[in-house]
Amino acid sequence: MSITKIIYETRSLNSPITQRVFKQFSHLPHIEIENLNDHWGRVKKPYLEKRTDLHLYLGVRPAPHIKLAPDAYGISRNQEHEPHYYFIHAYNCVYECEYCYLQGHFQTPDLVLFVNHDDILKSIEEQIQLTPHAWFHAGEFSDSLALSSLTQEWREYFELFQRYPSAQLELRTKSHNIQSIINLTPAPNIHVTFSLSPEKASATYDLKTPSLLKRLDAIKKLVGHGFTIGIHFDPIIIETNTQAQYEELILSLKNVLPDTQLSYLSLGVVRFTDNVWAQVKKNYPDSPLMAQTLIESFDNKWRSPRPIRTWHLGKIREQLLNFGYSNDKIYFCME
Repeated sequence: MSITKIIYETRSLNSPITQRVFKQFSHLPHIEIENLNDHWGRVKKPYLEKRTDLHLYLGVRPAPHIKLAPDAYGISRNQEHEPHYYFIHAYNCVYECEYCYLQGHFQTPDLVLFVNHDDILKSIEEQIQLTPHAWFHAGEFSDSLALSSLTQEWREYFELFQRYPSAQLELRTKSHNIQSIINLTPAPNIHVTFSLSPEKASATYDLKTPSLLKRLDAIKKLVGHGFTIGIHFDPIIIETNTQAQYEELILSLKNVLPDTQLSYLSLGVVRFTDNVWAQVKKNYPDSPLMAQTLIESFDNKWRSPRPIRTWHLGKIREQLLNFGYSNDKIYFCME
């Protein structure tokens, strides 16, 4: 990582997370501030400066700690009784995927780690008591596992959801860093989910992420420990040989993840809001993404035309079924 300084709120100083970060990055300047919001993202910082000058902030996340997710965000048989929420434990990501929406979402690529997980857990528990079958997702604004060896927060979340087996927890990741969870007790309502792309697409677009082989190896290890695994084929980038690439990917996945331990699998095409698409074109003008045929879609996001994306999503679903994955575990994300 290209972290060049640590910036921390005064009230975060005594947190074990802060102390672990200080120890890990003892060679860097440590700068104390009173309020995160007075500093982080106050001035526009180019996204690609993350390659050379990335700052790591430590702070306390104010309420609300959880937010209602948009429609079709996750699998659900009954949206009214199984609402989906995401909770905010961090901002920004150490990886650099060319299509990442964060490059147009925040004013800065600088990282934030929130240290007040007790407050987040309290908010989740209060919501579970109101909606016992709710889903809670980590990884909306930052990879849930990439820095988890440093933050070490997931034990407390596992313990909470083991007390509430009707609620569901999802940790979304592109990381192979499973050190912080591999020795925790798995549960059917705790899902570790991996975003996967074919090997060629991953190498082209998922910059700085662990390779497909490393992610598959992490899945294999978690399966061996009894974990329930979710998969996101999202975003699918439509190219001339998309179907062949996904057939190869599904074959590799089937070798490490049986249907019995698959909780769900989402399919979604690459999509952009206006401001994210503008940033992608600015940051990666030579990317093959520029060859995509995109139109403004039903929710004002830019996607492939409906007939094209529907055909590809349907064909990949067929491939999954042919390899023995259950139809009722597959859903189309944000469609």
